[in-house]
Amino acid sequence: MPKVSVIVPAYNEAENIRDCAIAILESTPLTEDNLEVLIVDDRSTDDTLAIAQTLQQQPGDPRLKILAGQPRPANQYWAGKNWACAQAVQIATGDFLLFIDADVRLKPGAIETAIATAETEKIDLFTCMPALVCECFAEWLVQPIMFSHLAVCYDFTAVNDPTTDSAFAGGPFMLFRRSAYEKIGGHEAVAGEIVEDVELARRIKRAGLKLGLYAGSNLASVRMYRSWNTLWEGWTKNLYLGANRSWGLMVYMAAIMLFLYSMPWLALAILLANGDFANIITNYQLPITLLTICLSVIVILQHYNLRRLGAEISECPTKYWWLGGVGGALVAAIAIASAIKTETGWGWTWRGRTLQNPNT
Repeated sequence: MPKVSVIVPAYNEAENIRDCAIAILESTPLTEDNLEVLIVDDRSTDDTLAIAQTLQQQPGDPRLKILAGQPRPANQYWAGKNWACAQAVQIATGDFLLFIDADVRLKPGAIETAIATAETEKIDLFTCMPALVCECFAEWLVQPIMFSHLAVCYDFTAVNDPTTDSAFAGGPFMLFRRSAYEKIGGHEAVAGEIVEDVELARRIKRAGLKLGLYAGSNLASVRMYRSWNTLWEGWTKNLYLGANRSWGLMVYMAAIMLFLYSMPWLALAILLANGDFANIITNYQLPITLLTICLSVIVILQHYNLRRLGAEISECPTKYWWLGGVGGALVAAIAIASAIKTETGWGWTWRGRTLQNPNT
């Protein structure tokens, strides 16, 4: 078993950091000879660092190390968690580097399974889509639709095919072979990238290295956002950049969401609310009305089928699937807002930190 360094960058993660660290340590019997867990506090303004340090002291697990992150270099722009990750790599001793977010909970055997797959398949970057956890109402409306959209856009077969340019990586779970990570320059090479996970995946493929994207519900779970405010802030930060800053893709995504999710419910509601079927029959509009109702019902039933199929990958139940019309409208708004905020810099933040406009 090669040694693995699990790296957790944490900025204002007081709600998550304790459970995340415990889940990592309890997920594996690996000793400190084969495992080290590095939690890097990225200059948090809440109790993240204090909680992590207390956790290190109380259990006394020698595999756990807490780093107080240094201030970001004044002469270089470092976006997001890149600076925290780069600091951890400097002291990491593993042959593999596993980067996970603080909102991820590893499942038993996750580390061993991921490394075994990487070794067997000769993968240089193993990444996966963890099981999706939704709890607040906003999450149920948006997250399953967004997850399904990403699964469709980033076809696993195409991403894993070394002859294609398709590349994607999920930031919540990225396992690098250290030699590959160093070959592409690591997080330092993508210091200014907001969506660094996708850019790292692209660099892996450009370097002729092997990328592996898998469904990972058996490895980990993730609850990305805990409120509408954080969900809006997070997706408007990432979505447009993840689409290579394509206005066309954002407009297309918004149109698809409205057409497939919102319009069927709206059409059905308008027709049923009218209720003047006698007048409709008199004016020979009944066939058109019935056709519209049937088409709307068929599309709405497909909403359920899509959620059911998505649940097989994400393990996220079909709860509130019938509110897909509202969810589609919200995703459409997120797509357009992401483009506007990224291009203008207006309200473009993450956890209160203002992000640098990529045009500057």
